[in-house]
Amino acid sequence: MKNILKRYTLGGLAFLGLTLSSVLQAAEVNLYTTREPGLIQPLLNDFSQSTGIKVNTIFVKEGLVERVKTEGRRSPADILMTVDFGNLIDLVENDLSQKVSSKVLDASIPANLRAANGHWYALSMRARAVYASKDRTQFTAIHYEDLADPKYKGKMCIRSGAHPYNTALIAAYIAHHGEVKAEQWLRGIKANLARSASGGDRDVARDILGNICDLGIANTYYVGTMSNGDDRQKSWANAIHVVLPTFKNGGTHVNVTGAVLAKHAPNRKEAVQLLEFLASDRGQAIYAQSGYEYPVNKSAKIDPIIASFGPLNVDNIRLSDIAKYRKVANQLVDKVQFDH
Repeated sequence: MKNILKRYTLGGLAFLGLTLSSVLQAAEVNLYTTREPGLIQPLLNDFSQSTGIKVNTIFVKEGLVERVKTEGRRSPADILMTVDFGNLIDLVENDLSQKVSSKVLDASIPANLRAANGHWYALSMRARAVYASKDRTQFTAIHYEDLADPKYKGKMCIRSGAHPYNTALIAAYIAHHGEVKAEQWLRGIKANLARSASGGDRDVARDILGNICDLGIANTYYVGTMSNGDDRQKSWANAIHVVLPTFKNGGTHVNVTGAVLAKHAPNRKEAVQLLEFLASDRGQAIYAQSGYEYPVNKSAKIDPIIASFGPLNVDNIRLSDIAKYRKVANQLVDKVQFDH
């Protein structure tokens, strides 16, 4: 009898062990991200500490769509995160996402910054701004359309027109004004360049300090990065002031870091919990403080450096509508030989 009880007791403990093991294994989320993991680690650490859910981060610099496609139904990915809304749309169009029904997400994220069908959500924003020399310029406001004005000939710097940040801006211009006017605008900006379209956004600030150009197009969050960088980068940031342009019939163009719930997510419940945390007041505040980005949740506090640029009036055209013109935008960059 004792042997029987012992056997059942051991069996019960073994079953309990298996059950606990299963629970512990389930309490995790697998995040594939094209964003440097270090930039979002403070968020993930806070989420794990408050929920007990472990986040496994896999950095995929390039080829995210191809990787998840190849993995198919056996993919361990729960959430797919990208730093460009065009890449978010690509994930959806390649049937790699699934719908999320969440009152929390819908209440926290404005309609123009999420998919109408719940297949993608923006989590933070960066504005496509104008860096301008503190010493050689006085303007405090400008329209995107005015950047093609001949009065700026030989005074502008910008990175490659084929970069997703610029492709997105060109696509937004097409959404506002049509392809013909967008081509004219792009030719005007090319004529105004002080050097070839190359380098990165921080190089715009560097070249303004170096008196190569007086103004340029770049993302807002780099100013926070430069201001808190080494002495060289601080000198770049100190040489510029930031203006938030608007379209004449709209607002300021933004790009986003965003995410989708992977189609075959093995930890769906936990993944939705993470998405909701990232959109919460607490998650958004950490986003703003650690990455110098604009929160999508209007109740979250903006970093003081970014807030100093003034109020952000986000363009009201849906990002999904802008994304429709990405291919045409790329074709225009090639057509006008923008980078040459």
